[in-house]
Amino acid sequence: MYKRSEVEKTALDYFDDPLVANVWLDKYALKKNENEFLELSPKETIIRIAKELHRIEQTYPNPTSYEEIYSLLMDYNKFVLGGSCLFGIGNTLTLSTLGNCFVVDSPVDSYSGIFKTDQELAQLMKRRGGVGVDLSTIRPKGTKVNNAASSSTGLVTFAERFSNTTREVAQEGRRGALMLSIDITHDDAPEFIACKDDFTKVTGANISVRVPDSFMELVITGEELATKLWNKLIHQAWKNGEPGILFWDKIIKESPADCYKDFRTISTNPCSELPLCAYDSCRLSAINLFAYVKHPFTEEATFDFEALEHDAKVAQRIMDNIIDLENEKIIAIQNKIAHDPEDWDLKSVENKLWYQIQFKLLQGRRTGLGQMGLADAGAALGLKYGSNPFIEFAYDTSNAIARASYMSSIDMAKERGAFPKWDYEKEENQSFITRMYLSLSRDYQKMYETYGRRNIANLTIAPTGSISMLSKVSSGIEPVFALSYTRKRKVSADNPNKKIQDKMGDWWEEYGVLHPRYAQFLKGDNRNFPDPYMTKEAVENYFKNHPYVGSTAHEVDPYKKLKVQAVIQPWIDHSISVTYNLPKETTEKQVSDLYTEAWKLGLKGMTVYRDGSREGVLITSKSKTIFAQTDAPKRPKTLLCDIYSMTSQGKHWIVCVGLFEGKPYEVFAFNNYNLKNSNYAGELIKVSRGKYDLNIKDIALVENITKNCSDEENLLTRMISTSLRHGADMKFVVEQLLKSEGDVTSFGKAVARTLRRYVKDGELRGIICSNCGTMMVSEGGCWVCKQCGNNKCE
Repeated sequence: MYKRSEVEKTALDYFDDPLVANVWLDKYALKKNENEFLELSPKETIIRIAKELHRIEQTYPNPTSYEEIYSLLMDYNKFVLGGSCLFGIGNTLTLSTLGNCFVVDSPVDSYSGIFKTDQELAQLMKRRGGVGVDLSTIRPKGTKVNNAASSSTGLVTFAERFSNTTREVAQEGRRGALMLSIDITHDDAPEFIACKDDFTKVTGANISVRVPDSFMELVITGEELATKLWNKLIHQAWKNGEPGILFWDKIIKESPADCYKDFRTISTNPCSELPLCAYDSCRLSAINLFAYVKHPFTEEATFDFEALEHDAKVAQRIMDNIIDLENEKIIAIQNKIAHDPEDWDLKSVENKLWYQIQFKLLQGRRTGLGQMGLADAGAALGLKYGSNPFIEFAYDTSNAIARASYMSSIDMAKERGAFPKWDYEKEENQSFITRMYLSLSRDYQKMYETYGRRNIANLTIAPTGSISMLSKVSSGIEPVFALSYTRKRKVSADNPNKKIQDKMGDWWEEYGVLHPRYAQFLKGDNRNFPDPYMTKEAVENYFKNHPYVGSTAHEVDPYKKLKVQAVIQPWIDHSISVTYNLPKETTEKQVSDLYTEAWKLGLKGMTVYRDGSREGVLITSKSKTIFAQTDAPKRPKTLLCDIYSMTSQGKHWIVCVGLFEGKPYEVFAFNNYNLKNSNYAGELIKVSRGKYDLNIKDIALVENITKNCSDEENLLTRMISTSLRHGADMKFVVEQLLKSEGDVTSFGKAVARTLRRYVKDGELRGIICSNCGTMMVSEGGCWVCKQCGNNKCE
């Protein structure tokens, strides 16, 4: 067993980047609790996983060696498994699924059916799965029903129910993830499309609309009703970044799994890169394209396609092995359910759910082999994102991975057997399979005709927020989000870069962080790049011809990005998760034109995020500008309180929220008492003016809790408490605390992270990181924190 301080040092030595080290520490390192680790180094995570993969390999003919598996996974460089696999493979401490993505059946249109779906969502999310469900089966609002109510409340009511379930379920600090979809022809589509106008509603789910070709054709020709609904959809996407659009006919036409009636696609996972049938699941991974650039950022730079194809074949074998490892996880879950003390009546839904998932898992053997680092690989070759040479490169790499993946699947069908549902005649005229078949050599065509293929569908491009951080590359097929960021970290007193000293005597450095591969380029540049804080204009002048300049997510022409996605899509049998980051001044017509062009190019779906579009707050038409003074209720001698123990910017804090009639009334914070990072209940006792004791129930009495706080910290808590007592808006208080700088930054962020628990999801301006309080960014179809590495997708 290792202490966190030991593991932090080895992780920092391994990655040479504190952010990346913390991503591994918090998300993937094997640990008993936050201070007791079973893995000392990120290398041990790779060894743990490689051993398990090789164990499965040995059960089949012609096994791949342990050395080759380890080499491919080594250093998180060439091939990285998705978060659930990194966390779960070989992990016997937590009973979680290896599946990142699930879809459950659409609810039967009855209360029993809706409650069954609600429970299925909870059961999957508690095992770390993200889930999608299509609501088109629920009858429209106002429809007559045969119960005590006179008519149906409509599907948006139940969307809110499923959203609340998602918010309530967490696993290892990871919140649930949910996709809710609906067909645009449903009568409740207008209400569903606008459901996020109320920022407090459906906050636990992403939403998408299934749009068929017939509807798009009506929009193109200007049909009045279709155009009206389309404009509403576009307005909401422009305003809120949701709903996303799923071009449904394209998804179905290009899905090999839809050849089989038991595998008909009904919805997608939370980030839309995996259209799935009911109770199917998928496990994710990504090949790092940057790793295959020889002599990057030089005139001699070349791309090693031969190595890429070889490794992609091995990667596909690994993904097939993970299906067997997932089956072992499901058997363990089934055994736990069988031995749980509840009556079978209570656990029957959970039990049936996992048997349905297991059946689809083994009948289809679906995999999610993906890619990342496309933008960095292109830049390393001297190719500007979105240029014609870059688009050709994107096509070639995606084609190479797809061909290698399918050749590997055909090889495994010969050695291990095809997926049980495989039928040559059913696939003979399927568009994706035909395209793939024609790209293969005649030898592989004959093998396919004879033996079939091992996996019903192989390929995807998912958000790679955390794992791309481990590899230090751009996410998925996205452009680099930004070339530089600003962060803070604690430093020693003799550090020449120290900038801020807090009242506890600790020094902090504020430093610029360059995108890792951009930094690699600058490090090798003989022109001695002078200043990481140069203005955008200065950078453009200094490196005006370099591929990185003008090619970040907010600078790339979205139509060029569409073309990148369009040439990759034919070689992806699932789908692609991607976000189009648009300037704030983008008009609704421009969003509409972009979506229409995406449909014309044959994309399966997309999401836009207009800069600043989620910064609004809910305002009613009856609101008035009134200044009213309010009286605070008198404080009792003793107040019940919630107690939170946490770490903020390297400091440990105890934050107490006193409750008056169940609502926050006052707040205290101090750091001279140790509790495990958890939540407690207690009492705040007023001893005398300015002196308070804290009684932590069944643990201890802490006297005079503010005696070791600085004057600034005590002043801040007094001002916050005064605001709360006089009815200040909690979301406003939190937003102001998140802006704190200087000596009270750590203190202010700790208090803000605590008080945000009392704000309804969606009321805060923008998307706030639940881990560190920083604003998150939209990247690769997912919300990612560039300060601490937290994201909402993995």
